[in-house]
Amino acid sequence: MYCQLCIAEWLPAIDVNRQVLHIKKGELLFKEGDVMTGIYFVNSGTVKVHKQWGQKELIVRFAKDGDIVGHRGLGADSIYPVSGTALENVTACFIPLDFFMSSLKINYDFMQRLLLFFAEELKQSERKMRNMAHMSVKGRVANALLILKSKFGVKPDGHIDILLSRQDLASYAGTTYETVFRIMSDLAEQQLLKVDGKKITVLNEQALQMLTLDE
Repeated sequence: MYCQLCIAEWLPAIDVNRQVLHIKKGELLFKEGDVMTGIYFVNSGTVKVHKQWGQKELIVRFAKDGDIVGHRGLGADSIYPVSGTALENVTACFIPLDFFMSSLKINYDFMQRLLLFFAEELKQSERKMRNMAHMSVKGRVANALLILKSKFGVKPDGHIDILLSRQDLASYAGTTYETVFRIMSDLAEQQLLKVDGKKITVLNEQALQMLTLDE
């Protein structure tokens, strides 16, 4: 998104200021509470964006190729309010904060797209908080699976194209490992899902969608 929407005259400056980072699976890109140093654009791999929620971890979103992460630190205090961790080996383009802010002043198409992205992300965050308060736990797990399928698509054999641990799925749905394990087993018995290790195949999307309406 960054390079594609910036004016051609700005691209040489990007080449000088950006850093291409290679982050190994399990390593942090940035940590909640740290001073913000810049923005990351994911070139390849998957990143989980997460924060501490009491004694538990809450996964806010997942980022894949072409997505931006680290932007939630923008603001008066310039502190990362979330962490970003590589779920697999990740290649990312790092843009220092000062240069990123300069880019916004010059590249209007990029700034407009970024504003629309922020607006959509705010809607999704508000929807997620509403779901945490009003949706049943089974509905939240079903909703999480539907979102993952929509974002990552499916492999040729039909399973969702992201491999998550049960703990990460629980953190994304806002519940516990034990609850996710039980619900996944129930959904598999009802033939709504097929589960093979970390491979999850949605067999009945309409039925999962109905669960998200159960309040």
